Amino acid sequence: MAIIGIVLGVVAIGLFIWLRKEQQMDSDLHSIEVDHIHQGMNALMNDFNHYQVETDRKIAELEKIIKKNQLDQNRRMDKAQKELPSIIGRIAGQIEFAQDKINR
Repeated sequence: MAIIGIVLGVVAIGLFIWLRKEQQMDSDLHSIEVDHIHQGMNALMNDFNHYQVETDRKIAELEKIIKKNQLDQNRRMDKAQKELPSIIGRIAGQIEFAQDKINR
């Protein structure tokens, strides 16, 4: 009976050591996987930050272009408003001159 007890004790110790080794190996694999996930998340965060900075830069550039175009459009409108009386005068003069020729 003592021999069976010793054999069972050795088997139990062997199983305990084997299970402990398996647990350690699983823990190491899990740790490596968590490290890879952490690296992936950091890379994703860096890409997203780069995208945000690039998008903000493009938005600022587009705002500058819009403001420039708006100023150019305002200048053209002011110029047209200043020239409008002279244009109307020329057209009215041509109409009056044409009526003089028709009446003759």
